[in-house]
Amino acid sequence: MTTEPATTAADNIAHYPGAARERLLLAASDLFCRYGINATGVDAIVAAAGTAKTTLYKAFGSKEGLIEAVLEREGSTWREWFSAEVDALPGSAGDRLVHLFDVLKKWFAEENFYGCPFINAVGEHDKEDDRIRLLTLKHKKIVLGKITELARDARPDDPDGLTHELNLLIDGAIVAALITRDPNVADHGRNAAARLMANG
Repeated sequence: MTTEPATTAADNIAHYPGAARERLLLAASDLFCRYGINATGVDAIVAAAGTAKTTLYKAFGSKEGLIEAVLEREGSTWREWFSAEVDALPGSAGDRLVHLFDVLKKWFAEENFYGCPFINAVGEHDKEDDRIRLLTLKHKKIVLGKITELARDARPDDPDGLTHELNLLIDGAIVAALITRDPNVADHGRNAAARLMANG
């Protein structure tokens, strides 16, 4: 069953300002995150964006093209935010690795937190289709690169090991926050990261 927005085109243009392509990206991102990619049809997206279906196909080629564009945009925006927040944390590299879970807690507490768009997209798509998985791996590589920068100082003898250990805690916290709707799960991630750092 596809999700149909219960607002007029004029309402949606006000809600998703900008050119048609921008409105389509914003509307698709909102609907995909809120209702799921498979549950959201092209008709719902163009209605929410206040555009014609031909505009979507001209801009993105297909729904799959739009999905990929949404993920690229969401990933870039989130990574920029996350990197700036982590950079602003005080203390040593180890302290910042522990308290990056406080950064995640801010995200989890947002009203429109619906989990990680990449994790959600991989979960919804054909597991034999590599396109979404490769986009997700590209996103993860950049995020892990940020963590590795700190891990090199915090655990110079095994920065890659520390990076992947923290990544498991991060992914677990994201999924737990989505399921429970409780941003405080990030506190448990922070505590686990602190024990991980203390044990070397």
